[in-house]
Amino acid sequence: MLSSCGSKTKAPKGETELVLPCSEFKSDRKTFRVYSFGESMDMNVAKKKAMSNAKTDLAGMISTTMKVVGDNYVKSMEVNNVEEVLERFEENARTVIDQELSGVLVVCDRLMKVEKTDKFKYYIAIELDGDKIVKNYYKALSKNEKIMVDYNYEKFKETFEKEMANQR
Repeated sequence: MLSSCGSKTKAPKGETELVLPCSEFKSDRKTFRVYSFGESMDMNVAKKKAMSNAKTDLAGMISTTMKVVGDNYVKSMEVNNVEEVLERFEENARTVIDQELSGVLVVCDRLMKVEKTDKFKYYIAIELDGDKIVKNYYKALSKNEKIMVDYNYEKFKETFEKEMANQR
């Protein structure tokens, strides 16, 4: 299966470009998105594997982004206890990510049967709204008095939006 990006050039000799189902869904300035797949002789197991793989990838992506945002935000603040604040930000990010993963939206799913192996291959793309993550992150932070003394939601959101712009 060949795909084109509008270019007239062909794939190099001996290579075939493959189009992976659901791979067109990418993160942007507002949304975290990932795609993955699962394979099994059992259709439901293939689906569960795909969802598990996608959630793991999504959690990693969000975690990395929130770590960068937390680091940049804390560095822009003038606090005495930088390490403690960073640790609480990371702890908070893990909690929020775990809670949010239960509410992922499936934006694409495709089921294939691999004739050669008689296995099912399930492709999936999922997403989470970045604004929702920031709001829930703020809610969780607001319960921590030590952090809230120095916390500025608008500045944090601005830092988050800058990092999301780098997702593209």
